[in-house]
Amino acid sequence: MTPDPALTPAPRRAHAYAHTALTLAVLVAVAWLARRHWPVLHTGAVRLTAADRGWLLVAAAATLATWPCAALAQQGAVLRRLPPTALVAAQFAASAAGHVLPAGLGSGAVNLRHLVRAGLPLTRAATALAVKGTAGVVVRAALIAALVLALPGVLRLPRAGGGVPAALCAVALCVLLLSDTVRSRGRAVLAALRGHCVAVHARPARAAALWGGSLAYVLLHCAALSAVAHAVGLTLGPARLALLYLAASGAAALLPTPGGLGSLDAVLAYALTTAGTPAATAASAVLGYRLLTVWLPILPGLLVLALLVRRRTL
Repeated sequence: MTPDPALTPAPRRAHAYAHTALTLAVLVAVAWLARRHWPVLHTGAVRLTAADRGWLLVAAAATLATWPCAALAQQGAVLRRLPPTALVAAQFAASAAGHVLPAGLGSGAVNLRHLVRAGLPLTRAATALAVKGTAGVVVRAALIAALVLALPGVLRLPRAGGGVPAALCAVALCVLLLSDTVRSRGRAVLAALRGHCVAVHARPARAAALWGGSLAYVLLHCAALSAVAHAVGLTLGPARLALLYLAASGAAALLPTPGGLGSLDAVLAYALTTAGTPAATAASAVLGYRLLTVWLPILPGLLVLALLVRRRTL
């Protein structure tokens, strides 16, 4: 039986309203935290101007290498061969778009459009993106588990008084995830995802590209943060920094702000300070990392996006 078209938009509108409400809740919480800790943020920004230039160049090189790794992982999730130059450019453009729209909507739309333009059917393109995303989640979870075992006691839960904004956002997220629309779509997505994963892993080269690219992408972000930390005089070791970054980025990923703007900054700064880093130094490290990975690439990324659209690659 064909559903009444007049009735179908209602669940979508409800989902969009819930998504918008959650985004606004996160942004309000981040604005409140930034206003409360503004002197620390200002001091961190001033300290960043005197950071070691050599380590900042290392961080910039690690950041530049993340996009080819993202392209490698995307190729691994696709059974047919894609033009490598256009694929890397699409990843660069997608990262910029992801910093403009919330919850990865921009990056997902750019990557989906690129795969469709490359000749993949829409459903296969969406499934390939889901496979890549799943591999990224699994890699991060495995790294967190390994580092937690190697470095017990590093991760600490937030105190009750400081976790009120995060708790409100978590409640809104749970309401969103428990909606009927999300549950019904989830079953169909899992079935398609399972079949595509089997096809990818039947080709060892594709599986190696998927998992190798996903792992390298995460490790390069950890390396970029570690290099910025060295530049500003933060004394935590690379493994400890990697664990704090992975845990913070995993928590921030649950909050649908554009590219994690605000949410990742606040959670990562909190994680660094609870590990014993002075607040101003933690602010400098976070600001430097976000400057290299978000703010500096965003304008060139949008220009590449416009060029790809003009050339009908997107």
